[in-house]
Amino acid sequence: MHTQAAHSGWDPGTHDGFIHPPVVHASTVLFPDTETMRKGAQRYTYGLRGTPTTEALEKALDVMEGSAGTILVPSGLAAITVPLLAFLGAGDHLLCVDSVYGPTRRFCTQMLQRTGVDITYFHPDDDLESHMRPETRVVFLEAPGSNTFEMLDVARACEIAHAGGAVTMMDNTWATPMYFQPLQHGVDLSIHALTKYPAGHSDVMLGSVSATRETYGRLREAQMALGVNAAPDDAYLTLRGLRTMPTRIERHGRSALDIAQWLEGHPGVARVLHPALPSFAGHALYERQFTGSTGLFSIVLAGGGDREAAAFLDALRIFGLGYSWGGFESLALQPDLSDRVAAKAPAEGPVIRLQIGLEDVSDLKEDIERGFAAVEALRA
Repeated sequence: MHTQAAHSGWDPGTHDGFIHPPVVHASTVLFPDTETMRKGAQRYTYGLRGTPTTEALEKALDVMEGSAGTILVPSGLAAITVPLLAFLGAGDHLLCVDSVYGPTRRFCTQMLQRTGVDITYFHPDDDLESHMRPETRVVFLEAPGSNTFEMLDVARACEIAHAGGAVTMMDNTWATPMYFQPLQHGVDLSIHALTKYPAGHSDVMLGSVSATRETYGRLREAQMALGVNAAPDDAYLTLRGLRTMPTRIERHGRSALDIAQWLEGHPGVARVLHPALPSFAGHALYERQFTGSTGLFSIVLAGGGDREAAAFLDALRIFGLGYSWGGFESLALQPDLSDRVAAKAPAEGPVIRLQIGLEDVSDLKEDIERGFAAVEALRA
């Protein structure tokens, strides 16, 4: 994967030996004559439909995902909404894992239901077959689950979905193609918030959807009908970030696992929610499907509620309080799990999500201890 990330998507020989593609800012593309224009018989026809910059990133992702085609969109959330709109309509049924990214649920509730789509949220441990209906058109997966990291059997879920005539989509942002390739497990559309590890520096918003040969055409048509694509500067910065992503992820993952193992024995922690830990409920599924872990996991504080969570977070000095993750810096927050209907929030205490950045592990542990000390001071 290191070699693929370093070399995919762009051939320096096609552009005078430059190792990066040009950043093409364009709306209008000129045609040599009327016949070419009428037939659209040239590689590039309009800025919205793609440029050498966006094409280079799409090709790189196709190599890493093993996909037939990839689209780029302005955010990770757009990478979720575009394929859902492409494959769902009035009267259809959507099966969605309950431990899904919060904004995904918000889109389903606020937008899809208004268009006449019926939605069922299922627990990752559920027998998916019991939830399938004749009108089920999409099964939406996310593994590990958002914030609480539940695992599911991706290949089995895809088998059941396909047997019922449904298309499968998976948010693969946590693992990236480096540690999990959804299409190799039967997923039809692999979704990625490129904002996170691929871009890697907390200064770009971008998303991608990588599709099978059977689903790419419909996905691409929907993208063009909605009129969305990636800005050239964002595509360029993400492709540049992609070149070093495997090296950065190895550091993120190694540091996160070190800290997670340390936290397992901490008196201030009721549970550590990290799939790579043998103590985690979904560890066996993780081991069977994933080849590594990244830098995001959660802890459940030993008792308390919002007051204790705020004391912990406000005491941190290196960890920033902010949304997103996958950048160079460590972040922390208390996720809102109140919208869950099946995969309920842990009962032992509040959940704190930790994004482990590229800082020294010893400094991060010291910062986390500040959080625990603040909770203890609150209880004294």
